[in-house]
Amino acid sequence: MPDPHYPHPGRGIALAVLATACFALLDTTSQYVGGVVPVMMAVWLRFVVQAGMTAAMLYPSQGRSLFVTRAPWWQLLRGALMVTSGTVAYISLQHVPVGEFTAILMLVPLVITLLAAVLLREHVSALTWLLVAGGLTGALIVVRPKGSDLNIGMFLPLLLVVINALYQIVTSKMVKTEDPGTMHFYTGLTGLVFGTVALPWTWAPMQDPMLWLLVGLIGVFGSLGHYFMIKGYQKAPASRITPYMYTQIAFATLAGWVVFGYAPDVWTVLGIALIAVCGVLGVRAR
Repeated sequence: MPDPHYPHPGRGIALAVLATACFALLDTTSQYVGGVVPVMMAVWLRFVVQAGMTAAMLYPSQGRSLFVTRAPWWQLLRGALMVTSGTVAYISLQHVPVGEFTAILMLVPLVITLLAAVLLREHVSALTWLLVAGGLTGALIVVRPKGSDLNIGMFLPLLLVVINALYQIVTSKMVKTEDPGTMHFYTGLTGLVFGTVALPWTWAPMQDPMLWLLVGLIGVFGSLGHYFMIKGYQKAPASRITPYMYTQIAFATLAGWVVFGYAPDVWTVLGIALIAVCGVLGVRAR
């Protein structure tokens, strides 16, 4: 029987899949310019675009209500977590191929379950614990050191998973009282402020106009991805959308192959598959 609150869930799923494609393009572009554009400069430019695009897309429909918040300190915390996430992601993508990077990030729903059990004392079934262990095993298979390639940067995506899980927990608390568009706007604004403060120490001239375009695209892909995701959750329940988020792994792996010519080996595919299966089953097990 159709849910009267979500009369068009298929549209929500389609928007969510489109959002994952945008996120995959964001990560691929970040990896392409990584090592050339300083990290905080790239983060600043991303949030310049994100704050501007969010205001341009949402202000016409929301007006001044876009700027009204009842939780300014929570908005600041959420924005700080997003800036930290973007910074760690940019650095991580200099060490881990984009497909494997994305697969590891798909551990976030499982880690949210783990944090809920540890911090909030929520009951977690034995099956869910098994799926969390399986997902973490898959991540270790993906980031396993190959030959003499072992370095700390390979494990940064695991730190990023924890940061993103905290970001999602804060978001889940805020959506009970805050408008999603307002949250998205203040996240971009917080990133812009933090990036601007750090800019004098990180600015580096970029003579190639293509670099400006590519870094600008990071902001475009990020803004569109979050906008599509907001709209997706308005049209379909989270339980219907979450399993389709794993399409981002396919998009990212394809982008890594097209842009960088990187094809994952058998063990990497096995690790990615283990993460995806445990993640989807984890959603069903709740």
